[in-house]
Amino acid sequence: MNRLFGRGTPKAPPPNLNDCIQSIDSRGESIDKKIARLDQELAKYREQMKKMRDGPSKNMVKQRALRILQQKRAYEQQRENLMQQSFNMEQVNYNIQTLKDTKSTVDAMKSSVSTMKKEYKKINIDKIEDLQDELEDMMEQTNDIQEAMGRSYGMPEVDDDELDAELAALGDELVADGDSSYLDEAMSAPSAPSREPGADSIASKNGVPVDEFGLPQLPAQ
Repeated sequence: MNRLFGRGTPKAPPPNLNDCIQSIDSRGESIDKKIARLDQELAKYREQMKKMRDGPSKNMVKQRALRILQQKRAYEQQRENLMQQSFNMEQVNYNIQTLKDTKSTVDAMKSSVSTMKKEYKKINIDKIEDLQDELEDMMEQTNDIQEAMGRSYGMPEVDDDELDAELAALGDELVADGDSSYLDEAMSAPSAPSREPGADSIASKNGVPVDEFGLPQLPAQ
C-alpha cells in the first residue's frame, strides 16, 4: 500500500513559545546592529557637513543623511514591534508555566491527602486514650511506691508543742552564742606593761615616782 499511495508526510511539531521568543530576540539583536551601523554613517555625514560650505555638494550629503535617518527610524519601529511581541509571548509563557505549577501543586496536595487518609486508618484513637490512661496509672503507682519507700518508722512520737518549745529554746541558744559582750570586757582590762620589770619609770602618782606596777619607787642607794 505504501508503494502505491506513498507515505504521508510526518506532522511538524507544534511551535514552542521559548523557540519563538529566542527567534524574535535574535531578530531584534540583528536590527540593533543595523541601527548602530546607521548611527556611524550619520555621524560621518554630520562631520562632513560641518566642514563643507553651503552648496550642491553639501545638499547631496544632507540628502544621504536624511535617507539614512529614515532607515534608522524604520528599523527602530521594527525593533519596538519585535520587543512588544517578545514581551507578549513571555507573558503567555509565564501564565502557562504558572498554570502547570498550580496543577502540580494541586496534584501533590491530593496525593498528600490520600496518604494521610491511609496512615490515619492505621491509628486507633481509642487505643491512644487507653495508653494514656495506663501511663497515668503507672505514674501514680510509681509515686505511691516512692512514698512508701521513703516512709519513716521506729521514730519516737513527740508532741508538736514540745517540738515548738525546743525549737524556740534552740533559737535562744543561737542568740546567746552570738553575744559579743565578752569583747567589751576584754577591751576594758588593764593593758600589759610597756616596760621590762626593774626598769626606771617616768610615771608619777601625786608627784611620787612609781614603777611600772604603780608602786612608789624607792630612792636609789
